[in-house]
Amino acid sequence: MKSKTNITILHEELDWLDKVIQQVISSYLLQEGHEKDWHDIPLPDLSMENGSYATLVNEWSLNMYERLAMALCLAPHLRPELLDIFFGKNGIYDRGFTEFGGVIDKNHSGFIPTGQTLAFLITATHKELRNEVHKIVSKENILIKEDVLQLADTEDFIPKLNGVISLHPNWFHYFITHEKISVAQSASFPAQKITSPLNWEDVVLDPIVMEQVNEILVWLEHGTTLLNEWGLNNKIKPGYRALFYGPPGTGKSLTATLLGKATNKEVYRIDLSMIVSKYIGETEKNLSKVFDIAKDKEWILFFDEADALFGKRTAANSSNDRHANQQTAHLLQLIEDFPGVVILASNLRANMDEAFTRRFQAIIHFNMPSIEERYQLWQNAFSGICSLSEEIDLYQIAEDYELAGGAIINVLRYCALAAIGRNDSVVLKNELLKGIKREFNKENKTILLK
Repeated sequence: MKSKTNITILHEELDWLDKVIQQVISSYLLQEGHEKDWHDIPLPDLSMENGSYATLVNEWSLNMYERLAMALCLAPHLRPELLDIFFGKNGIYDRGFTEFGGVIDKNHSGFIPTGQTLAFLITATHKELRNEVHKIVSKENILIKEDVLQLADTEDFIPKLNGVISLHPNWFHYFITHEKISVAQSASFPAQKITSPLNWEDVVLDPIVMEQVNEILVWLEHGTTLLNEWGLNNKIKPGYRALFYGPPGTGKSLTATLLGKATNKEVYRIDLSMIVSKYIGETEKNLSKVFDIAKDKEWILFFDEADALFGKRTAANSSNDRHANQQTAHLLQLIEDFPGVVILASNLRANMDEAFTRRFQAIIHFNMPSIEERYQLWQNAFSGICSLSEEIDLYQIAEDYELAGGAIINVLRYCALAAIGRNDSVVLKNELLKGIKREFNKENKTILLK
């Protein structure tokens, strides 16, 4: 038997939704045919289909109510006219039916369903099924967990089900095209996957620092065994929390990236510009979204310049201060409950709130490299095609100029451009010194070149 196309399967699902809506409203308003039950309307048989939508329904064993929620959220995209029936007026009050839920948006002429719309369809004639509605919108439901369906937040005084219920555009794209776009690839997702072609030998760390980093590495490799097989899950919380602090360029970001590379785990840098909001409650919501998505994916979450989110709390002298402290407490709870690895990076340990640092398993100081470490970094940097002139005493350079690894790479970039601009690959001493001076100028430091 020839398989149906994705779009055919979706429209058949919407045909079923149309019949369900008509029957529920007929039964609720005691119209002709009200004695029938919408449960008796047969669901489209997807058991032998292999389209994207059918595959999801089959693999996740979605029940009738979950499929109803999916179809309801598909309707505004494919057949918005199916929902026009909800515009009907209550003749007694000459207004819409409150129990239908839904909203109208200036950018969409049709009816946009809310959680209340779904609740009406499921429970209008079966009050006992209210729990099925709450199961669907629960964070534990796979449709919510995998970000297929989204129930928008409401103000505290407005019922939760009054939030718009919708299908994530990435999943709609998948159902139509069979091309998957991960949530993390979305332009609205406030985190970016970071990778590096470098390896451990390219990050020159103090032996004590490397010993602490290795502890995180061991946790990434064996944490699950310790919790489950060794029975430590009733004594210690899952997850691992670390603070990397020290001057810029000392290897904090690279180390986080290499931890992921060594254990085949994806590392995501949180974009604080997309997280922090001036609106009360929005920062918490934005960050909760990241943690909710990341918790089942074994990501390493990396917060660079973390002071912006996790800085010291202030005395609660105003409502803004109290809100800031509440926000910090919420972020602390998110981190404590996260089952994966969270790494916060800051230039200064003193900037961080002690409530966070007390709960870290590792606090690692990435200090400025020693002379020997700087010498190794310089050697690593100029070990390729771009090399240094014989007149340059590299150990003397390492001894004279205190630069971190990131700054040394910046010097390499400058020198390589200068050399190739001369149709050469050998860096001259004056070019190297000029590159070094540029790095000190960035920090408003003046140096005497030797």
